[in-house]
Amino acid sequence: MTTKAKKIIVDVCMLTFIILSFIRWDGSPAFHIVVGTICTLFFILHIFLHRKWLAAQTKKFVAGKISAKVLRLYIVDVLLLVIWTISIVTGVLATAPYVIEVEGLAWMGRVHGITARLALVLVVVHLLQHIKQVRSYFGWPRKNKG
Repeated sequence: MTTKAKKIIVDVCMLTFIILSFIRWDGSPAFHIVVGTICTLFFILHIFLHRKWLAAQTKKFVAGKISAKVLRLYIVDVLLLVIWTISIVTGVLATAPYVIEVEGLAWMGRVHGITARLALVLVVVHLLQHIKQVRSYFGWPRKNKG
């Protein structure tokens, strides 16, 4: 399997699990925590697979030698990194009242909800930026041979 195929699979899995994480739970946040953790692992894998590209584009960005198209890709990846990091931290802090007796962290849940929604939008934008690769990986559209 090529690296491009791995990246597309990870992106689709990230999108799937972030959508699943929005499913409401009754009483226990266990489903959300498990699905969010899996989604976070896919995000970490996403960053790992893109690390060389991110490093190369950061050098080009700093030098002012990045094309407009690549700049858009780069900005979405950097925003995704920042927003997802905030979402992870606030998500962990928002679960604290369920694990230990801590008060005053309810606002973390609100911040987590906002950043998670922003992360969802950025993952969708990221996938749309790679729509040709996604379509070719899944064989869309299939041409009629008849």
